[in-house]
Amino acid sequence: QVKPCFSVWFRPLLGVRLPVRTASGVSGGDVGGVSGVAGSTWYGSLADSAPVHLCEHFLVSVQQLSGVPWWMSIVATTLTIRTFITFPLAAYQLVVISKVEVLQVEIAELAKRLRYDVSVRGKESGWTDKQRRFYFQKNLRRLISQLYVRDNCHPFKASLLVWVQLPLWISFSLALRNLSLSQSVLQCDLTTGGTLWFPDLTSPDSTWILPLCLGLTNLLIVEIFSLQRLNPTLFQKLVLNFVRGFSVLMIPIAATVPSSMALYWCTSSLLGLSHNLLLRSPVVHRVLRLQSPRSDSPFRDLLSAFISKYCK
Repeated sequence: QVKPCFSVWFRPLLGVRLPVRTASGVSGGDVGGVSGVAGSTWYGSLADSAPVHLCEHFLVSVQQLSGVPWWMSIVATTLTIRTFITFPLAAYQLVVISKVEVLQVEIAELAKRLRYDVSVRGKESGWTDKQRRFYFQKNLRRLISQLYVRDNCHPFKASLLVWVQLPLWISFSLALRNLSLSQSVLQCDLTTGGTLWFPDLTSPDSTWILPLCLGLTNLLIVEIFSLQRLNPTLFQKLVLNFVRGFSVLMIPIAATVPSSMALYWCTSSLLGLSHNLLLRSPVVHRVLRLQSPRSDSPFRDLLSAFISKYCK
Protein backbone atom coordinates (compact mmCIF):
# COMPACT_ATOMS: atom_id res chain seq x y z
CA GLN A 1 0.00 0.00 0.00
CA VAL A 2 1.10 3.56 -0.71
CA LYS A 3 1.73 5.71 2.34
CA PRO A 4 -0.72 8.55 3.15
CA CYS A 5 -0.24 11.82 1.36
CA PHE A 6 0.92 13.50 4.60
CA SER A 7 4.08 11.41 4.58
CA VAL A 8 4.56 12.02 0.85
CA TRP A 9 4.67 15.77 1.41
CA PHE A 10 7.14 15.64 4.31
CA ARG A 11 9.43 12.81 3.30
CA PRO A 12 11.44 15.01 0.89
CA LEU A 13 11.85 17.58 3.66
CA LEU A 14 13.18 14.91 6.00
CA GLY A 15 15.56 13.57 3.39
CA VAL A 16 13.61 10.33 2.91
CA ARG A 17 12.58 9.17 -0.55
CA LEU A 18 9.51 7.31 -1.65
CA PRO A 19 10.12 3.59 -2.15
CA VAL A 20 9.88 3.99 -5.92
CA ARG A 21 12.05 1.88 -8.17
CA THR A 22 13.97 3.76 -10.80
CA ALA A 23 14.83 2.83 -14.35
CA SER A 24 17.91 1.05 -13.09
CA GLY A 25 15.79 -1.16 -10.87
CA VAL A 26 17.28 0.33 -7.72
CA SER A 27 15.16 1.99 -5.07
CA GLY A 28 15.40 5.76 -5.07
CA GLY A 29 16.27 5.67 -1.37
CA ASP A 30 19.10 3.18 -1.80
CA VAL A 31 22.09 5.45 -2.10
CA GLY A 32 24.61 2.65 -2.31
CA GLY A 33 22.67 0.91 -5.03
CA VAL A 34 22.43 4.07 -7.05
CA SER A 35 26.16 4.57 -7.14
CA GLY A 36 26.76 0.94 -7.95
CA VAL A 37 24.13 0.31 -10.62
CA ALA A 38 22.46 3.51 -11.81
CA GLY A 39 25.79 5.28 -11.95
CA SER A 40 27.13 2.73 -14.42
CA THR A 41 25.25 4.35 -17.32
CA TRP A 42 24.38 7.94 -18.08
CA TYR A 43 20.72 7.02 -18.58
CA GLY A 44 20.55 5.22 -15.25
CA SER A 45 22.18 8.19 -13.53
CA LEU A 46 19.74 10.59 -15.15
CA ALA A 47 16.70 8.45 -14.29
CA ASP A 48 17.87 8.27 -10.68
CA SER A 49 18.78 11.96 -10.38
CA ALA A 50 17.37 14.37 -7.81
CA PRO A 51 15.18 16.35 -10.27
CA VAL A 52 13.53 13.13 -11.48
CA HIS A 53 12.84 11.97 -7.91
CA LEU A 54 11.44 15.41 -7.10
CA CYS A 55 9.04 15.07 -10.04
CA GLU A 56 8.06 11.61 -8.78
CA HIS A 57 7.21 13.04 -5.37
CA PHE A 58 5.23 15.85 -6.99
CA LEU A 59 3.22 13.47 -9.19
CA VAL A 60 2.44 11.12 -6.29
CA SER A 61 1.52 14.03 -4.01
CA VAL A 62 -0.89 15.54 -6.54
CA GLN A 63 -2.58 12.19 -7.12
CA GLN A 64 -2.94 11.35 -3.43
CA LEU A 65 -4.09 14.81 -2.39
CA SER A 66 -6.66 15.06 -5.17
CA GLY A 67 -7.81 11.44 -5.06
CA VAL A 68 -8.57 11.47 -8.79
CA PRO A 69 -7.54 8.64 -11.16
CA TRP A 70 -3.94 8.62 -12.31
CA TRP A 71 -4.74 9.65 -15.87
CA MET A 72 -6.59 12.72 -14.64
CA SER A 73 -3.81 13.51 -12.18
CA ILE A 74 -1.21 13.41 -14.99
CA VAL A 75 -3.32 15.76 -17.10
CA ALA A 76 -3.87 18.13 -14.15
CA THR A 77 -0.17 18.14 -13.26
CA THR A 78 0.80 18.88 -16.86
CA LEU A 79 -1.76 21.68 -17.00
CA THR A 80 -0.38 23.17 -13.79
CA ILE A 81 3.26 23.07 -14.92
CA ARG A 82 2.43 24.42 -18.37
CA THR A 83 0.20 27.21 -17.06
CA PHE A 84 2.26 28.49 -14.13
CA ILE A 85 5.81 27.92 -15.40
CA THR A 86 6.18 27.60 -19.16
CA PHE A 87 3.33 29.89 -20.24
CA PRO A 88 4.67 32.94 -18.34
CA LEU A 89 8.10 32.23 -19.80
CA ALA A 90 6.59 32.02 -23.29
CA ALA A 91 4.88 35.38 -22.71
CA TYR A 92 8.19 36.86 -21.52
CA GLN A 93 9.88 35.45 -24.62
CA LEU A 94 7.29 37.24 -26.77
CA VAL A 95 7.95 40.52 -24.96
CA VAL A 96 11.73 40.20 -25.50
CA ILE A 97 11.31 39.37 -29.18
CA SER A 98 8.96 42.32 -29.61
CA LYS A 99 11.50 44.72 -28.09
CA VAL A 100 14.26 43.32 -30.31
CA GLU A 101 12.07 43.80 -33.39
CA VAL A 102 11.42 47.42 -32.45
CA LEU A 103 15.15 48.03 -32.05
CA GLN A 104 15.90 46.91 -35.61
CA VAL A 105 14.94 50.33 -37.02
CA GLU A 106 17.23 52.12 -34.57
CA ILE A 107 20.02 49.61 -35.20
CA ALA A 108 19.75 50.15 -38.96
CA GLU A 109 20.00 53.91 -38.49
CA LEU A 110 22.99 53.58 -36.15
CA ALA A 111 24.70 51.24 -38.62
CA LYS A 112 24.22 53.73 -41.42
CA ARG A 113 25.74 56.57 -39.41
CA LEU A 114 28.52 54.38 -38.06
CA ARG A 115 29.47 53.20 -41.55
CA TYR A 116 29.82 56.84 -42.64
CA ASP A 117 31.92 57.76 -39.58
CA VAL A 118 34.22 54.76 -40.06
CA SER A 119 34.58 55.60 -43.74
CA VAL A 120 35.63 59.19 -42.96
CA ARG A 121 37.97 58.10 -40.15
CA GLY A 122 39.43 55.39 -42.36
CA LYS A 123 40.33 57.85 -45.10
CA GLU A 124 41.96 60.17 -42.57
CA SER A 125 43.96 57.34 -40.98
CA GLY A 126 44.71 55.39 -44.14
CA TRP A 127 42.87 52.23 -43.05
CA THR A 128 42.51 49.32 -45.42
CA ASP A 129 39.08 47.89 -46.28
CA LYS A 130 39.73 45.03 -43.88
CA GLN A 131 40.48 47.46 -41.04
CA ARG A 132 37.36 49.48 -41.81
CA ARG A 133 35.19 46.37 -41.68
CA PHE A 134 36.83 45.35 -38.41
CA TYR A 135 36.24 48.68 -36.67
CA PHE A 136 32.73 48.94 -38.08
CA GLN A 137 31.69 45.50 -36.81
CA LYS A 138 33.42 46.01 -33.45
CA ASN A 139 31.69 49.32 -32.76
CA LEU A 140 28.35 48.11 -34.11
CA ARG A 141 28.39 45.15 -31.72
CA ARG A 142 29.17 47.52 -28.85
CA LEU A 143 26.30 49.85 -29.77
CA ILE A 144 23.86 46.97 -30.18
CA SER A 145 24.86 45.58 -26.76
CA GLN A 146 24.22 48.99 -25.22
CA LEU A 147 20.76 49.09 -26.79
CA TYR A 148 19.97 45.61 -25.46
CA VAL A 149 21.04 46.70 -21.97
CA ARG A 150 19.06 49.91 -22.23
CA ASP A 151 15.83 48.12 -23.18
CA ASN A 152 16.55 44.97 -21.15
CA CYS A 153 15.97 42.70 -24.13
CA HIS A 154 19.07 40.67 -24.83
CA PRO A 155 18.08 37.95 -27.33
CA PHE A 156 19.51 35.27 -25.04
CA LYS A 157 16.66 35.95 -22.63
CA ALA A 158 14.27 34.75 -25.31
CA SER A 159 15.85 31.29 -25.00
CA LEU A 160 15.05 31.05 -21.28
CA LEU A 161 11.88 29.08 -22.12
CA VAL A 162 13.90 26.29 -23.75
CA TRP A 163 16.35 26.02 -20.85
CA VAL A 164 13.48 25.57 -18.40
CA GLN A 165 10.98 23.59 -20.48
CA LEU A 166 13.37 20.92 -21.79
CA PRO A 167 14.71 19.81 -18.36
CA LEU A 168 11.15 19.78 -17.00
CA TRP A 169 9.95 17.65 -19.90
CA ILE A 170 12.80 15.16 -19.49
CA SER A 171 12.43 14.99 -15.70
CA PHE A 172 8.67 14.38 -15.75
CA SER A 173 9.01 11.85 -18.57
CA LEU A 174 11.58 9.82 -16.65
CA ALA A 175 9.58 10.19 -13.44
CA LEU A 176 6.51 8.67 -15.11
CA ARG A 177 8.63 5.91 -16.59
CA ASN A 178 10.07 5.11 -13.15
CA LEU A 179 6.59 5.01 -11.62
CA SER A 180 5.33 2.75 -14.43
CA LEU A 181 8.04 0.11 -14.01
CA SER A 182 7.06 -3.30 -12.68
CA GLN A 183 9.36 -2.73 -9.66
CA SER A 184 7.43 0.37 -8.58
CA VAL A 185 5.15 0.14 -5.54
CA LEU A 186 2.65 2.27 -7.49
CA GLN A 187 2.64 -0.03 -10.50
CA CYS A 188 -0.66 -1.67 -9.50
CA ASP A 189 -2.37 1.70 -9.18
CA LEU A 190 -1.10 2.79 -12.59
CA THR A 191 -2.20 -0.52 -14.12
CA THR A 192 -5.82 0.46 -13.46
CA GLY A 193 -5.33 4.23 -13.55
CA GLY A 194 -6.08 4.80 -17.21
CA THR A 195 -9.33 5.41 -19.09
CA LEU A 196 -11.06 4.80 -22.41
CA TRP A 197 -8.73 2.95 -24.81
CA PHE A 198 -5.69 3.07 -22.47
CA PRO A 199 -6.90 1.59 -19.13
CA ASP A 200 -3.36 0.42 -18.27
CA LEU A 201 -0.94 3.33 -17.92
CA THR A 202 2.05 1.01 -17.56
CA SER A 203 1.61 -0.50 -21.04
CA PRO A 204 2.10 1.18 -24.44
CA ASP A 205 -0.96 2.45 -26.29
CA SER A 206 -1.63 -0.43 -28.68
CA THR A 207 -4.17 1.64 -30.63
CA TRP A 208 -1.54 4.29 -31.45
CA ILE A 209 -4.13 7.02 -30.81
CA LEU A 210 -1.98 8.88 -28.29
CA PRO A 211 1.22 8.62 -30.39
CA LEU A 212 -0.57 9.81 -33.53
CA CYS A 213 -2.20 12.68 -31.62
CA LEU A 214 1.23 13.63 -30.28
CA GLY A 215 2.85 13.59 -33.72
CA LEU A 216 0.08 15.52 -35.45
CA THR A 217 -0.01 18.16 -32.69
CA ASN A 218 3.75 18.67 -32.84
CA LEU A 219 3.66 18.92 -36.63
CA LEU A 220 0.87 21.48 -36.41
CA ILE A 221 2.94 23.56 -33.97
CA VAL A 222 5.91 23.42 -36.34
CA GLU A 223 3.82 24.44 -39.34
CA ILE A 224 2.25 27.34 -37.46
CA PHE A 225 5.74 28.53 -36.58
CA SER A 226 6.91 28.12 -40.18
CA LEU A 227 4.07 30.33 -41.42
CA GLN A 228 5.61 33.22 -39.48
CA ARG A 229 8.76 33.02 -41.63
CA LEU A 230 7.97 34.60 -45.00
CA ASN A 231 11.52 34.32 -46.35
CA PRO A 232 13.34 31.75 -44.19
CA THR A 233 17.09 31.36 -44.50
CA LEU A 234 18.72 28.07 -45.44
CA PHE A 235 19.60 27.42 -41.79
CA GLN A 236 16.01 28.06 -40.69
CA LYS A 237 14.76 25.64 -43.35
CA LEU A 238 17.17 22.98 -42.14
CA VAL A 239 16.05 23.48 -38.53
CA LEU A 240 12.36 23.31 -39.50
CA ASN A 241 12.90 20.10 -41.48
CA PHE A 242 14.83 18.60 -38.58
CA VAL A 243 12.01 19.41 -36.15
CA ARG A 244 9.47 17.99 -38.60
CA GLY A 245 11.45 14.77 -38.80
CA PHE A 246 11.79 14.61 -35.01
CA SER A 247 8.02 15.11 -34.64
CA VAL A 248 7.39 12.15 -36.94
CA LEU A 249 10.01 10.08 -35.11
CA MET A 250 8.23 10.71 -31.81
CA ILE A 251 5.20 8.74 -33.05
CA PRO A 252 6.81 5.26 -32.96
CA ILE A 253 8.75 6.23 -29.83
CA ALA A 254 5.51 7.17 -28.04
CA ALA A 255 4.03 3.83 -29.15
CA THR A 256 6.73 1.91 -27.27
CA VAL A 257 6.74 3.76 -23.94
CA PRO A 258 4.16 3.40 -21.13
CA SER A 259 0.85 5.13 -21.82
CA SER A 260 1.48 7.40 -18.84
CA MET A 261 4.43 8.96 -20.71
CA ALA A 262 2.52 9.14 -24.01
CA LEU A 263 -0.40 10.81 -22.20
CA TYR A 264 1.93 13.37 -20.63
CA TRP A 265 3.63 14.10 -23.97
CA CYS A 266 0.32 14.44 -25.80
CA THR A 267 -1.22 16.67 -23.12
CA SER A 268 1.89 18.84 -23.00
CA SER A 269 1.88 19.28 -26.79
CA LEU A 270 -1.83 20.12 -26.88
CA LEU A 271 -1.34 22.74 -24.16
CA GLY A 272 1.69 24.09 -26.02
CA LEU A 273 -0.44 24.47 -29.15
CA SER A 274 -3.21 26.23 -27.24
CA HIS A 275 -0.73 28.58 -25.55
CA ASN A 276 0.88 29.30 -28.90
CA LEU A 277 -2.48 30.34 -30.32
CA LEU A 278 -3.40 32.29 -27.19
CA LEU A 279 -0.22 34.36 -27.41
CA ARG A 280 -1.31 35.48 -30.87
CA SER A 281 -4.45 37.11 -29.49
CA PRO A 282 -4.62 40.93 -29.74
CA VAL A 283 -6.00 40.98 -26.19
CA VAL A 284 -2.87 39.26 -24.87
CA HIS A 285 -0.71 41.64 -26.92
CA ARG A 286 -2.39 44.62 -25.27
CA VAL A 287 -1.94 43.08 -21.83
CA LEU A 288 1.76 42.47 -22.51
CA ARG A 289 2.08 45.96 -24.04
CA LEU A 290 3.97 44.74 -27.07
CA GLN A 291 5.67 47.58 -28.92
CA SER A 292 6.08 45.96 -32.33
CA PRO A 293 3.12 46.21 -34.74
CA ARG A 294 0.84 43.16 -34.71
CA SER A 295 -2.11 42.06 -36.81
CA ASP A 296 -5.62 42.75 -35.50
CA SER A 297 -6.85 39.48 -37.03
CA PRO A 298 -4.02 36.98 -36.38
CA PHE A 299 -6.18 33.85 -36.56
CA ARG A 300 -7.74 34.85 -39.89
CA ASP A 301 -4.28 35.66 -41.23
CA LEU A 302 -2.96 32.33 -39.98
CA LEU A 303 -5.80 30.42 -41.64
CA SER A 304 -5.29 32.31 -44.91
CA ALA A 305 -1.55 31.60 -44.88
CA PHE A 306 -2.20 27.93 -44.12
CA ILE A 307 -4.69 27.58 -46.96
CA SER A 308 -2.41 29.49 -49.34
CA LYS A 309 0.56 27.23 -48.52
CA TYR A 310 -1.05 23.80 -48.33
CA CYS A 311 -4.37 23.96 -50.21
CA LYS A 312 -3.36 25.58 -53.50
